[in-house]
Amino acid sequence: MNSSAIPSTFRPAVRVQKSILATPEHNTLQWLAARTPQFVNSDHLTALGLVAMLTAGFSYAVASIDVRWVWISSVCLALNWLGDSLDGTLARFRRQTRPRYGFYVDHLVDAIGALALLSGLAVSGYMHPPIALALLLAYYLLFMEAVLATYTLAVFQISIAKFGPTELRLLLIIGNVVLIWKPYVHLFGGAYRLFDVGGLCGAIGMTLMFIYQATVHTCALYRQETL
Repeated sequence: MNSSAIPSTFRPAVRVQKSILATPEHNTLQWLAARTPQFVNSDHLTALGLVAMLTAGFSYAVASIDVRWVWISSVCLALNWLGDSLDGTLARFRRQTRPRYGFYVDHLVDAIGALALLSGLAVSGYMHPPIALALLLAYYLLFMEAVLATYTLAVFQISIAKFGPTELRLLLIIGNVVLIWKPYVHLFGGAYRLFDVGGLCGAIGMTLMFIYQATVHTCALYRQETL
């Protein structure tokens, strides 16, 4: 697209973040932004988040050979949180926001990162590929709905039902710790992979969130633009 075709006016979306860890996370990010060296900018942090997620996916993939790589994936998830969460905070703290560029690149990086992470899990031996695919598709449905709602309603819903990206990362890290010691769970008289159970619950939960959000936003838009 020719740069001259891009409209000069833009209305940034209202950010809605009401997750369980929203307040301590906000305070931590503000503290980090104030102490980030000047030679580090938001683009560097976005790149860190992407590389960390790609490495997390690789770590899961090779964990089929050596389970100790699961520890590396946990470190990478923490680094992904740092890069993905601090980049926007740093830009706002320094008053160097680029709302269109930042929104586009952040969501592009998130989509690539999710693909890398779940591809790694699919070949790790700790999650069956169909469940990893179902989890990825559920994530993409929720991801797509959030982007469409941001464009049409000018509201960027970061968290849903008190859960956001930070809580999901934390749950996955906790799952990694449990996985090292107990890779199987016993339910209804059978033994199942821990990550299969978690992945299936996650896929169902995100699909239900997608249905709820899609219904609420469709009704809101219909009320604004009735026939």
